Amino acid sequence: MRGSKRASVVALTAAVALVVAGCGGGDDDSTGSDDKNATGAITIDGTQPEVGLVPANTTETGGGDIVDFLWTGLVTYPAGGGDPKNALAESIETTDSQNYTIKLKKGTKFHDGTEVKSKNFVDAWNFAAYSPNGVQNGSFFGDIEGFADVHTEDPDGDGAQKAPQPKADKMSGLAIVDDYTFTVKLTAPFSIFPTKLGYSAYYPMPDAFFTQGMEAFGKNPIGNGPVKFVSWTDNVEIKLTRFDDYTLDDKVKIKDVTVKLYQEDAAAYADLLAGNLDYMQQVPVSALAGDKWKTDLGDRALEVDIPVMQLIAFPIYDAKFKNADLRKAISLAINRQEIAEKIFFGTRKPATSWARPGVPGGEGFTCTVCEYKPDEAKQLLQQAGGFTGELVFYYNADASHKEWMEAVANSVKSTLGINARAEGVPTFAVFRQNINGRKMTGPYRAGWQEDYPSAENWVGPLYITGGSSNDGLFSNPEVDKLYKEGTAAPNEDAAYAKFAEAMKIVDQQVPSIPIVSVVQQSGTSAKVKGVKANNVGSIDLSTVSLA
Repeated sequence: MRGSKRASVVALTAAVALVVAGCGGGDDDSTGSDDKNATGAITIDGTQPEVGLVPANTTETGGGDIVDFLWTGLVTYPAGGGDPKNALAESIETTDSQNYTIKLKKGTKFHDGTEVKSKNFVDAWNFAAYSPNGVQNGSFFGDIEGFADVHTEDPDGDGAQKAPQPKADKMSGLAIVDDYTFTVKLTAPFSIFPTKLGYSAYYPMPDAFFTQGMEAFGKNPIGNGPVKFVSWTDNVEIKLTRFDDYTLDDKVKIKDVTVKLYQEDAAAYADLLAGNLDYMQQVPVSALAGDKWKTDLGDRALEVDIPVMQLIAFPIYDAKFKNADLRKAISLAINRQEIAEKIFFGTRKPATSWARPGVPGGEGFTCTVCEYKPDEAKQLLQQAGGFTGELVFYYNADASHKEWMEAVANSVKSTLGINARAEGVPTFAVFRQNINGRKMTGPYRAGWQEDYPSAENWVGPLYITGGSSNDGLFSNPEVDKLYKEGTAAPNEDAAYAKFAEAMKIVDQQVPSIPIVSVVQQSGTSAKVKGVKANNVGSIDLSTVSLA
């Protein structure tokens, strides 16, 4: 899951610029209207990033939120939905949904003072797609012609065989026209491709990245966004400061931002109530009972509808979980309605779909295994040959997951008679290291935060072989085939129809378990005013002023 100021582009008619509006939000005065803002500082909550701060290598929210503060992409997603808007792009044009011409706004800079140019996109995309570089988001470039020549897969995972050396190190579908124009040729027409271009995998990278290397750069990143990097103390804090040479509309008025890296959300909430924290993205579950958080915060309480779903994923690479009937039995044994009402006090909605409610193209993503059917669950468990031993559900303990994960385990235990329990991993960073290392021995929390507003985002990264967030290693040839047909469809309606067919198979294979869709409960201190969340619930720094 990632958090960000994602952007989407809606394809218009042929030969028309796909994105033409300017980026909204912010204030033309980058230093604010008074000295209090110009020199002001705030503290917000966060978690330790999994890896260094490199956009195309970041797939989780701890690092993702920071990356999205530090960078600006081609387009940006307005909070609360609505049409996407240009950010760094002057225009994105196509006549056939296969060949795209992207023009950049002139004069924008990286934090080291160098200008953002076409080569910074083309070089970054080629680097990410080239599989020997080991970039986690490399699969996002699979639509571009020549991807197959630069990206090869390991044929036996962690086995003795190694991935073949790619034929090339640059995709043939990318070409620089001039300093501010580049073209993209896809392997086939794909009307949804522009929708992806606000995701962080597509951010530009400065020349310094290619000389420093991914590891060194990730600890001292150079972005092109409204704030720049200052320092990072592991598990303590990340410091950012306003980039005064930023020329786009979402400028920041305050001077400094400290992201405090918490291991427990209760500690963050205590700091919020004490005035030591100026924004908390999600208050603890314990504060939701009886709307205690609203009583505690008053008019500083914020409720935000965000494109997030809490899931539980299976490590299908573990022999215990290869049987689809077992996975389906576990899903049907979970009483989502009870969890939504008793654990989340009605602030979450039981999942009924494989995508978040209202996502464009998600109408056919019905989750039939999301219903609570104890008798069918027991029958399927018997068909699967039962389950021997302890079934442990894992979650990261540094956020509000303990209560609902324990409720899931208890529902499975009482319904199926399995010896099930939930166990917390101390930090999100360690949790993600275990997932990436294929070390999970039981189902685990795997919430998904939409990268861009399209049903395609709820298929490709999660359930396609080699998908960037397909952490459980689910693979189904028919799902892959239908997805590929969808990406080559002549229009969005045809594409979404193919994706829906693929998800009907996913619905029967149950590689993961949708649990609840999320409405976020946030809070601010009395020190700040005008605070709004962005489209995924992170703080929109351009809206912050000091009270």
